Amino acid sequence: MDNLFQILLALFISVIGALYLLGSFRRRRAGEPPLDKGPIPWLGHVLEFRKDTAKFLQRMKEKHGDIFTVQLGGFYFHFITDPFSFGSVVKEARTKLDFTKFAEQLVARVFGYKSIGNGHKFLQVSSTRHLMGDGLVVMTQAMMYNLQNLMLHSVGSGDDQKWQETGLFSYSYNIVFRAGYLALFGNESVKSTGNLDKAKEIDRQHSNELFKEFRKYDQLFPNLAYGVLGPSEKMEVERLKRLFWSTLSVEKMRSRDNISGWVSEQQQMRDEHGMQEFMQDRYMFLLLWASQGNTGPAAFWLLLYLMKHPDAMNAVKKEVEEILKETGQEVKRDGPLIDLTRDMLLKTPILDSAVEETLRLTAAPVLTRAVLQDMTINMASGQEYKIRKGDRVAVFPYTAVQVDPEVYPDPYTFKYDRFLTPDGSKKTDFYKGGKKLKYYNMPWGAGTTMCPGRFFATNELKQFVFLMLSYFDFELSNPNEEIPGIDIRRWGFGSMQPNKEVQFRYRLRF
Repeated sequence: MDNLFQILLALFISVIGALYLLGSFRRRRAGEPPLDKGPIPWLGHVLEFRKDTAKFLQRMKEKHGDIFTVQLGGFYFHFITDPFSFGSVVKEARTKLDFTKFAEQLVARVFGYKSIGNGHKFLQVSSTRHLMGDGLVVMTQAMMYNLQNLMLHSVGSGDDQKWQETGLFSYSYNIVFRAGYLALFGNESVKSTGNLDKAKEIDRQHSNELFKEFRKYDQLFPNLAYGVLGPSEKMEVERLKRLFWSTLSVEKMRSRDNISGWVSEQQQMRDEHGMQEFMQDRYMFLLLWASQGNTGPAAFWLLLYLMKHPDAMNAVKKEVEEILKETGQEVKRDGPLIDLTRDMLLKTPILDSAVEETLRLTAAPVLTRAVLQDMTINMASGQEYKIRKGDRVAVFPYTAVQVDPEVYPDPYTFKYDRFLTPDGSKKTDFYKGGKKLKYYNMPWGAGTTMCPGRFFATNELKQFVFLMLSYFDFELSNPNEEIPGIDIRRWGFGSMQPNKEVQFRYRLRF
């Protein structure tokens, strides 16, 4: 009898302990945000959150207000939905709110990479040196070289003067990814091939095969990030990881030409700090995904919006033509290929506005910070809320501000000049409730964790569109094609992707 009592007592304690670990006993304390744990212990609201993040957060806001706490997969997330209060997250000291800890856990699961102590700082320093300011001069030239190889290698041959029909998303993602990959990770060595034309041909073939594999990984990424892959999907992910670790390995990179300073410096920093080479290989895959996983989809949306809005297309075309004329360049049969420089790309306010409007409509990251100590969140309303160590704080700017009709009238309509003032300069004054917003569009994040490659990514977009407008005729296969919806499975992961393909036709002008 005593043994039975001891067994039952041990079982009872185990159940209570498990329920405690699952968060079942958490209660809202005085001064904390409204708590909504969800219907399933530990998982909480994660199923509804994954199904449609935007819809779920809107429902929670209507129920609880500008700040609330929800349980998602074992963690308690405090979502702030008032854009005037975003500064309490963005400006908070990293000793209290830190992106790095959250990011390290994610990249370990998704890329198999374990960071070194100052890894994020290394990335910031290197990105500032190579992907911003004067460093962009070199990267813009590299991107231009590779875009020309992929898009214009048959100019003058007559081979591509016939209309070709394909998917706009596949085409845009393919070209931008491949050119960006080659610009960052280098080209086939001319020495190994014997001549430049052969090296360029190998670059075209190799980058195309790599993109096909990247898309397979990209399509599995949301489920991988959430840890809900099926058995066969897990096997495929492991195969793809090994493929990319091998392709981007430090050993293979040594034989390539024109590797960017950004990539080589990242590798060198980690090597000098004693990181094993196999882990450096994994980091190269992380760099590839971080740099090229969002720009291609954004290029698709930008081209689609231009084709669906003739006024926008005409305005951007006119700007492109004026810049070429100003620099003494002309697109003509048997003439030299145009050369887009960083300075030229700084003189495109109309295209810049079109890009920003595209990102407003289609970039939807969830910005998350780990809570490193008990702290207080100060809301713009003057209210204060206590937050516990070990929780997460997050904002979702897409619904909070980017499609708020009070900030952007007719928010789901593309307006290419929405970010232009009447005199043609960049517009930065946006208001809600009569008060000016500091954080009115956040496709790149904000604060110290703002995407360090945003200037390079923007240039990639602009160079691609510049060449399409200069060298190609292109149109939708069905002029009445509706703009597709967003694939809601990808909420929170940066640039959104369409829920269906859009067919278009294109041809070289000569």
